[in-house]
Amino acid sequence: MSSTLSQSATDESTAGGAESGSGPSTETRDGRSEGSQRVISETEEDTNHWRGIGALTFVAGGAGIILKQPALLLAAVVAVAYLAYVQVTTVPQATVRIRRELSDPTPDLGDDLTVTVRVSNVGDRVLPDLRVVDGVPEELTVVGGTARLGTALRPGETDSFTYTLNARRGTHEFKTCDTIVRDWAGKRERHTCFRTGGEVVVTPSLSSTLPMPLRKQTSQYAGRVETDLAGDGVEFHSTREYRAGDPLSRVDWRRYARTGDLATLQFREERAATVMLLLDLRQEAYVRRDDDDLHAADLGINAAGQIFTTLLETGDRVGITALAPQKVWLSPGLGNEHRVEVEELFAHHPALSAERPQGRYSVTLGVRNLRKRLSGDIQVMFFSPLCDDDAVKAAQLLHAHGHKVTVLSPDPTNDETLGQRFASVERADRISKLRQGGVRVLDWDPDEPLAESIARNTVRWSR
Repeated sequence: MSSTLSQSATDESTAGGAESGSGPSTETRDGRSEGSQRVISETEEDTNHWRGIGALTFVAGGAGIILKQPALLLAAVVAVAYLAYVQVTTVPQATVRIRRELSDPTPDLGDDLTVTVRVSNVGDRVLPDLRVVDGVPEELTVVGGTARLGTALRPGETDSFTYTLNARRGTHEFKTCDTIVRDWAGKRERHTCFRTGGEVVVTPSLSSTLPMPLRKQTSQYAGRVETDLAGDGVEFHSTREYRAGDPLSRVDWRRYARTGDLATLQFREERAATVMLLLDLRQEAYVRRDDDDLHAADLGINAAGQIFTTLLETGDRVGITALAPQKVWLSPGLGNEHRVEVEELFAHHPALSAERPQGRYSVTLGVRNLRKRLSGDIQVMFFSPLCDDDAVKAAQLLHAHGHKVTVLSPDPTNDETLGQRFASVERADRISKLRQGGVRVLDWDPDEPLAESIARNTVRWSR
């Protein structure tokens, strides 16, 4: 479904106050706006297309007189007429209304987003040479079409252009749209910068995937993680002597028929897990196979969004934090309100922007601060490409302090060059070290759906 952006839903920016015929709306030249018009700046300058024509005209006229060449004299007269015309022409105001439409204002990470910009001449003068350049957010990449238009518009006419962006996570604002209007002769041009509203919010997919197998470490809440305790559940655990008040549905009637003794069946108790999703958002996590692929940090966040939804649906308590220069913390919780908080965090938290963070980050200090906030029964799911030894250290430190750690690692390595193959071998060695130390690692090839990778590893972990 197409959506149109504006101050709230539809953005319409008009310049040329008196000439636009746009009703009571007016604009100011200092960046302030009234009504729907938002003109930030407006300048007029010479294009220099006619520079040197005057000198040539003078030379041609003089040569025609001296050499008695009527053709040169006639050419000089014609040129003088053109120069006179150029001097009296004026540059029209940018009397345009701009409407920007998005195919989806809230696309998923990695989706293609189609942007259509419609430009209408709402004035009463022809715009003989109009150039429009849309202000594409810096973090988004144009992957199809072009974000500019060259056209001529009569009063009341509309033209449009369409381009495609690749959606990267974060909140991206379309701030400006620039226009250039030239006069008929092309001697002068007027540059107008419009302040346009509207934004696109790109969040990881919060659709659920296959349940990620959790470790046998539990909280007091009922849920889906099996324990070694007897109680209410779905898997047989043991039998005990019948006690007055035991439900008849749990009496072992087969044993009673066989021996005459009453016994009560006990099942393996299930409790909910408390899980903290730990995102690796350090500089080292912003690696990718090639320029067209998502960063490993993006892939990890997208996977975390899916697993978060799955855990929430199965009744587990789940929170989100990160190894990042900026603080990220959302305490474990349940319910729809908690889901909304996660959507807000993914969309607007600066640490989860598409930009690669600057500065170094101490993993040792970060894990130490994190442990102060983690109770002993919290499991940790660590989303990291494992492209350096510090990522391994983080998982090992958490595991050593009693937290059950599962690493979901999107593989950003390639084998096209010797250096890439060496990086792949180093990463495989890190994965091996973690597994030998008792840390579960899901090595995820991003070319494979996450659900398939989870299913395959679940079978291996159950052996």
